[in-house]
Amino acid sequence: MSFASPVFLWYFMPATLLAYWVLPRTWRNGLVAVVSLVFYTWGAGPYTFLLLSAIAVNFAAGLLIDADRFADRPGFRRSVLWGAIAWDLGILAIWKYAGFASRQVDALSGALGLGSSPIVDLALPIGISFFTFHHLSYVVDVYRHSRRAQKSPVQFVTYIAMFPQLVAGPIVRYHEIADQLADTDRNRADDFALGFPRFAWGLTKKVLIADTIAPVADAAFATSGGDMTTATAWLGALAYTLQLYFDFSGYSDMAIGLGLMLGFKLPENFDRPYSAVSITDFWRRWHMSLSRWFRDYVYIPLGGNREGAVKTYRNLIIIFVATGFWHGANWTFLVWGLYHGALMLIERTTGTGRLTAAGPQLVARRALTFLLVVIGWVFFRAQSIGQALMMLRHRFVPSGLGLPEGVAVSLTHTRSVMLVLALLVVLLPGSFVLGRVLETSRSRRAVVTRFAVMAVAGTYAGVLVAAGTFSPFLYYQF
Repeated sequence: MSFASPVFLWYFMPATLLAYWVLPRTWRNGLVAVVSLVFYTWGAGPYTFLLLSAIAVNFAAGLLIDADRFADRPGFRRSVLWGAIAWDLGILAIWKYAGFASRQVDALSGALGLGSSPIVDLALPIGISFFTFHHLSYVVDVYRHSRRAQKSPVQFVTYIAMFPQLVAGPIVRYHEIADQLADTDRNRADDFALGFPRFAWGLTKKVLIADTIAPVADAAFATSGGDMTTATAWLGALAYTLQLYFDFSGYSDMAIGLGLMLGFKLPENFDRPYSAVSITDFWRRWHMSLSRWFRDYVYIPLGGNREGAVKTYRNLIIIFVATGFWHGANWTFLVWGLYHGALMLIERTTGTGRLTAAGPQLVARRALTFLLVVIGWVFFRAQSIGQALMMLRHRFVPSGLGLPEGVAVSLTHTRSVMLVLALLVVLLPGSFVLGRVLETSRSRRAVVTRFAVMAVAGTYAGVLVAAGTFSPFLYYQF
């Protein structure tokens, strides 16, 4: 069930919010837990049992790790921790990567003349990467004594399965929300006033901008090598760059808005990433909840930057290999991760990742960073490394300014205007984030903007959803 679907907008969300307002405050977590499982079952069907099994294992592991009677048995606590981690990563490995691994083995077997080998063909459960990381965060936080283990199974299910962030984030580390789970004495009217404009803004970004641009990106990336031109390659890369940002940040805005309306403050996930002045800066602004998760649970435990340059570079490469493969079981994602890791190493060795910029230098560094990011998105979107290299070759080796028929047809007047307007996000001040302004600012300009988003843009986006002009969120596949 997509947030940008008639079923969710006209039935599921209103019914959930009505129940939240009518039922006693102390029932909040139980309500959220139940409707979240319904939400997941609607989209995942029998894979709900996979989610429930992971919930049961990690809930039990947390209780064992935190039990007072095992406080003086560090070996036992560590064994339970690693057992839970093995279970979580095992689920992820089987359901997300077993098919990819079996295809690589089959290809290698064929190349060696050994014949074919079995291919594993498993459907990818939605949200598996996100709820796996939530479980890992929980058991590690409990092991580190950052928070006590959750004694209430209802509150634990609420944390893991909370439907606003269940299938596409933001990734919520347990210590960020543990105290909120017990805080049910909130002003529901204030929470709704904060959350609904943020939700409406996210819906606007998704439906009016991302979905409008999407056919242009799809047409460009569907163009064969024989028909590809320089103009098509550039148009496709820019269209996808903008589509991905407005789609994913739109989802995050909707998730944060929904969380607020239900009494939860979810972490921010974007901070104007296309305004970054370096790749280092970009990763402080893009998918921030993922970056923070890898920092806390992988990079720092590996030693971070505390053990010399060589180990720091090793740790960075490990992080970006993991980041690439986390997004998908395809060599294109690995190349994308290594590409960003290499750029980070260059910035770290040259010191350019720490430099500040102003005036013309600011414009130049933002332009260069944006160009580098766009190059990386070609690998992220392409179906194969060969397709990515073909598109990059046409981008930098002139091959004509014409557009193939399929791309020309997709580039309607409305989509052309939306592309130009969306591209203006690159030019806005790096500190201006409209979603946060809508949520917190009390200035007259912010109030007018908030009303315009809810009454005009959000309503129009809802009309488009009702007309069937919506598509699944891109990050549902991760």
